[in-house]
Amino acid sequence: MARILIIYQSKTGNTAAMSEAVEEGVKDEGVEVVRKKIEETSLDDLLEPQGIIIGAPTYFAATTAEVKKLIDGSIKHFKKLEGKVGAAFSSCGDLGGGGETAILDILRAFLVHGMIVPGFVSGGHYGPLSVGTPDDERKKVCREFGANVARIVKKIHGAG
Repeated sequence: MARILIIYQSKTGNTAAMSEAVEEGVKDEGVEVVRKKIEETSLDDLLEPQGIIIGAPTYFAATTAEVKKLIDGSIKHFKKLEGKVGAAFSSCGDLGGGGETAILDILRAFLVHGMIVPGFVSGGHYGPLSVGTPDDERKKVCREFGANVARIVKKIHGAG
């Protein structure tokens, strides 16, 4: 069965709330999902799933040091992540606060690994972004994002 790993970091609860909604969207598509805090994630966790989604808060218009450490460490599995689907989302403190650049930090690393990185026509072209606590509309966008990523994983890697 296709599987997606959602890795997230959240200090205020905003990114965690987004990750829960993303997980709901993945489950709605019948794809197995594992959601883990970054502190509980090992580099070897990246090997098994067919899709990897990372959610991170935005610090200084970039992803956090903890997410960057995971990304840098992923060189351990260089060429082993090729062909997996990769996507990202972020929360930030203000409009223009760098949320999109934080998402792009993650997506660039996925591209270097040879992963398949989809764009989205609504809800955030690079991936969902929430300014502060995600409201019902942002949670809906996150659910749709999770469902979209799950459908892509099923198309590429099969439903079961």
